[in-house]
Amino acid sequence: MIRTLKKKLAKVLCGVLVFAQLGTIQAFARPDWPSDTGIAAEAGAVMDVDTGTMLFGQNSHVEYYPASITKILTALVVLEHADLSDTVTYSDKAMNSVEADSGNKLSLVAGDTMTVEDCLYALLLASVNQAANALAEHVAGSMSDFVDMMNAKIAELGCTESHFANPSGLNSDDQVVTAYDMTKIAAAAYSNPKLLEISSAKSRKVGPTTNNPDGVNVRNEHRLVITEDTSSEFYCPEAVAGKTGYLLKAGNTLVTYGEKDGRRVVSVILKGSPRQYFVDGKSLLQFGLNRFQNVDIAENETRYVTGEDQVDVNGTSYAPSDLAIQTGKKITLPKDATFADAELSLGAVPDGAPEGTVGVLNYIYNERKIGSAYLMTKAGAEALAAAEAAGGAETTAAEETSEESTDAADPSADDESTEAETETMGEADVTTAAGDADNASNQVGSNDVKTGFPAKILLIVIGVLAVAALIGGGIWFTIRNNKKEAKAEALRREKRRQRLMAEGGDAEAEFNRLLEEKRKRDEERRKR
Repeated sequence: MIRTLKKKLAKVLCGVLVFAQLGTIQAFARPDWPSDTGIAAEAGAVMDVDTGTMLFGQNSHVEYYPASITKILTALVVLEHADLSDTVTYSDKAMNSVEADSGNKLSLVAGDTMTVEDCLYALLLASVNQAANALAEHVAGSMSDFVDMMNAKIAELGCTESHFANPSGLNSDDQVVTAYDMTKIAAAAYSNPKLLEISSAKSRKVGPTTNNPDGVNVRNEHRLVITEDTSSEFYCPEAVAGKTGYLLKAGNTLVTYGEKDGRRVVSVILKGSPRQYFVDGKSLLQFGLNRFQNVDIAENETRYVTGEDQVDVNGTSYAPSDLAIQTGKKITLPKDATFADAELSLGAVPDGAPEGTVGVLNYIYNERKIGSAYLMTKAGAEALAAAEAAGGAETTAAEETSEESTDAADPSADDESTEAETETMGEADVTTAAGDADNASNQVGSNDVKTGFPAKILLIVIGVLAVAALIGGGIWFTIRNNKKEAKAEALRREKRRQRLMAEGGDAEAEFNRLLEEKRKRDEERRKR
């Protein structure tokens, strides 16, 4: 009888241990950031438009020649400084400031006129270089002054790795972009409703010119946008708009904007090859749309805005009932992750923030910035929501703050560093989950004691549980120490990363090398 009961008790304890292990696995299991994609082109990137999150990058911080995807920035600057109905005149300089073999697709001549809107269709659909020059002169008075406006615009967008020298994208040693910066430019451009409308058109008839008195049709050259044959390798129903580019030195370049299930992403291809660059663009676009989700911050965040105790926000105490979170802001997560998987930090109030802002909630996943929102007084949040609904809110300050902290939290955002970052973060999280599993084990044990066992068996159970408690206490102590060590290591790693980033240049590569070396050392320790 006793032997039978002991066997049953052993099974119960085994079950407790299995349950504890399962609890540990569930607590630890923060999904890795997806990186199982790639492209044949030398460089590329894909970004979530609404959160600014870099989803994937390949050589995304290496400079390349952009070719005609430059015209996306040209169009954005024009739309911000000119009326669509304005008349643009093609000057001798606009006509002649092109390379001899760059073509004249609309057979334009000096003295021809078009509206700004027709010029933009010619620019974005047919990539007419003369239209870029004429628009630049119309807006700024000269092409050189317009280039200054282009570079001022990308600085405003947080682009620090790129520089433009002309509005068309034709050859210039001073005209370079990175895939990372180009996603920022494209995200801003396709958030402009008119630019999106023009870029998504399959064709458009523009007004009369000297050699085309009845007007002429211009057609979109982006195959992912215009292909309707479902059997084609270029068929991509998610692709909405975009721009192609080509120069001998630049290779094939491509920007694609896509939408699916309420999400918006942009993909960039640099130094691609014929035909394949469309396949690469499609791969990155669909990767960005299919492997991630956007989660609303205000609907899920409870910290700072719930409870009875006063909360400290950047040195000032508030009642949670007096605070609210900016509505409409989201974070981007892997498809199988949850909001609780994201790490939260509180930032200071940035310059230009709306009235009532008390801080910025910044979210990180595996050392990658994934979104942010203002923490505000309730009155301030209500006023901001009303202003945004009326179309008069200024929200760029929070987005710029998010862009700046993105560089600090995720210096490369490339697939090459994602694995090392993921493993490093995983080690720091292990101890918390183990503690949760211990709690689950103790709860199950105490429930077993409450069954109707005889007194002798009850004493045996209590004895076994006491031994288990001693073992658990030792495990807890070890876990506690490991947790402290992990936090200390994370702090040292962060300080080292900030120092390397401050040094600039090759420091980023050095940081990635150190991460890779640490990952290898950790793997060797696990094998031993």
